[in-house]
Amino acid sequence: MAQVPFEFRYSKLIEKNPREIVLLRGNGCKWRRCRFCDYHTDFSLNEKENFELNSKVLAQVTGGFGRLEVINSGSFCDLDAETIKLIIQLCRERAITTVYFECHWMHRLLIADFRKSFAEKGITVKFKIGVETFDSLFRESYLDKGMGSATPEEIAQYFQQVCLLQGLPGQSKESMAKDIELGLKYFERVCVNIMVPNTKAIVPDPQVVKIFREELYPLYKDDDRVDILLNNTDFGVGV
Repeated sequence: MAQVPFEFRYSKLIEKNPREIVLLRGNGCKWRRCRFCDYHTDFSLNEKENFELNSKVLAQVTGGFGRLEVINSGSFCDLDAETIKLIIQLCRERAITTVYFECHWMHRLLIADFRKSFAEKGITVKFKIGVETFDSLFRESYLDKGMGSATPEEIAQYFQQVCLLQGLPGQSKESMAKDIELGLKYFERVCVNIMVPNTKAIVPDPQVVKIFREELYPLYKDDDRVDILLNNTDFGVGV
């Protein structure tokens, strides 16, 4: 994955929890070991250049939905301080009351203070985490997510939304359905990403993808709490 073109850094999601979404640039994911992800290559250590880029991206936000999702190929704490200040300013100027950020498990203890800093300005912050699966053995031995044996109950103490990765070798209809149901039980929203080929060694299993499309997608496509990304997107795995 190369640096993302500017035109791919802003979008609107109009179905299921309508919101604007921006892909900003930070100083890089600190884990970088997930065996399926090349997303983290979109980063720069130059904070001035990051802020200049992020400012241009954020200038496209209208506030029309009152909700904004901010992702940055890593965690919220990888963004520079000036970008965070600008996000707060933007929310106040354009009546955005809810902002969604992403965070790796390793940074979970930073969430409370960050959320408080936004709450003091009247802005609700909700956090999303990519767990990929709640099967910790599969998640750690195969995907190398860096979450240890964290359970859904433990994860839900910090995060309101989860991302699942499906269509992988070794997954089944039963395992994928179990992950979605656990997500719905413990979290406000679930986002299901279907694995697409990228520069990493793990590739989707066509048969597993077929099972999802034919047997699981019909069950969840109309669930307002489940976002399903069947194809590659500007912001998804494999961009």
